[in-house]
Amino acid sequence: MGQAASTVQSVSPEQREVEKEASSLGALPMLRRAFSKLADPETKAVPRENLLQCFNIVYKGQSDASNIPKLFPVLLDHFGSSIVDQFFMPAEGQITWIEFVRGYNRCCTRMSASVSLNMLLRVLRSTVGRANVPINLEFESDDTDCKVNGSLLPSDVLLLLLMCWSMSWDCRSLKHSERKVSLSPPNLNHLVLSAITSCAEIDSGLNVWDGDFSSSEIQIPAGKFVTWVLSTVPCLSDCLSQFFHARLQNQATAGDELAPSNSSVEDVSLTTECDNDILTHGRAWAIGLTQRSTINEEISEVCFPRGKEGMDERLLYRSSAHGKGLNRFWSHVEGYNGPLLILIAASSGQTHEGSSVVTKWVIGALTNQGFENKDLFYGSSGCLYAISPVFHVFPPSGKEKNFVYSHLHPARRVYEPHPKPVGIAFGGTMGNERIFIDEDFARVTVRHHAIDKTYQHGPLLPDQGFLAIEGLISEVEVWGLGGHVAKKVQESYKKREELFTEQRRKVDLKTFASWEDSPENMMMDMMSDPNAVRREDR
Repeated sequence: MGQAASTVQSVSPEQREVEKEASSLGALPMLRRAFSKLADPETKAVPRENLLQCFNIVYKGQSDASNIPKLFPVLLDHFGSSIVDQFFMPAEGQITWIEFVRGYNRCCTRMSASVSLNMLLRVLRSTVGRANVPINLEFESDDTDCKVNGSLLPSDVLLLLLMCWSMSWDCRSLKHSERKVSLSPPNLNHLVLSAITSCAEIDSGLNVWDGDFSSSEIQIPAGKFVTWVLSTVPCLSDCLSQFFHARLQNQATAGDELAPSNSSVEDVSLTTECDNDILTHGRAWAIGLTQRSTINEEISEVCFPRGKEGMDERLLYRSSAHGKGLNRFWSHVEGYNGPLLILIAASSGQTHEGSSVVTKWVIGALTNQGFENKDLFYGSSGCLYAISPVFHVFPPSGKEKNFVYSHLHPARRVYEPHPKPVGIAFGGTMGNERIFIDEDFARVTVRHHAIDKTYQHGPLLPDQGFLAIEGLISEVEVWGLGGHVAKKVQESYKKREELFTEQRRKVDLKTFASWEDSPENMMMDMMSDPNAVRREDR
């Protein structure tokens, strides 16, 4: 007992405090294992070089890729050192146990999204500064919740997004290390343009349809950029803490060698295989950043698939592969009771200064439930998305609940004095929908947000006026985000429907064994004397 008491007394109040905070996060056992593998047995401290190796990301992609800035590989070379110096602040190149735990708490403790974003911007400034690239970001104090001043260039925003993408990819590759898939960073221009159009004062020289802002000197105020992140892609601020935890978790469970904790980003054919999808890796990641529910985990399988089959099992319908039209669509989504993401790629013509220009765009809608054949609006929640060329999200406004409308032709043709529209719609009211897809999947109509009280206001297309825009549909995709359970339920539903259909086609000949009970005899009797008194109808 005396020895136990002396052991407890040997723990300083500072150590007890940091361990208590780490224990509340459920990370203390993991940190002990990671520290024991990283620390020098003699000094009982972690050398700075070991932590650098733990948090380092090595880029081995094509440096001449059109969507990757030349500065990006250089940025990643300094990323690990920025992480170590930002959170551990090693004294004389050694990190003690208390400093190790405090560094974890500083990055991964429960905090507001604004504080997490503040830390992320500090890491960006430190990393870019180490690469000898100027950036106009200033912090009023060393407090993590202080105000951020200055501004960002579009190129700075792109570097930040690519850095966050790399951290998200790294977490995913470490989680599924048994089937590691390397991906090159995707095209994220739609997110950069979203930040520009939401935060900056745009002159007439920026053409969002072109998407080229590489040489743009547009100033994006830091304060407005923070507001844009928190309102549009709030999960972006979580990328740093998730990466931090995943790297230490991997170190705790890995062998004695430090090499496996290093990750490399490489170009592989899987990236180009998905180029024909509307839901590219970059678009899927952007949509995932807007959701903090289980949908985020499901759509991450599209961003960072463990194989091509991981994407195919979530793709329920694609018009180019399964056929256009509401009936073909319905045969693939019926019975799926889970969140669904529907994407529409279309084009429309615009007349400007006497010349006609055809523009291509992508919009989408996320529903929290499957589609139903109804002649009125239904649903409990959902979001609309402007995806390309500019990304925006429009969550529920809370005023109305006209989330989804999906109506097929009735099975029996009956006279309807006021027939209901046949097609799929989101928001607005009957006959005045915010998004309406016709039954042939040939045209989509996008109306002004003023007619919609279900989803928040905002343009689904750049330069969208008050008049309705009619686009020619080139592709429609539906992705199931309800997990394996929803997929199995749909498969059971389809098997049951196929069984019922097969049973209806069969005729039980035993019931017509005699001529008296045969349908042919009954038809002959009716034709010969239709007014004759007969037995009761059966």
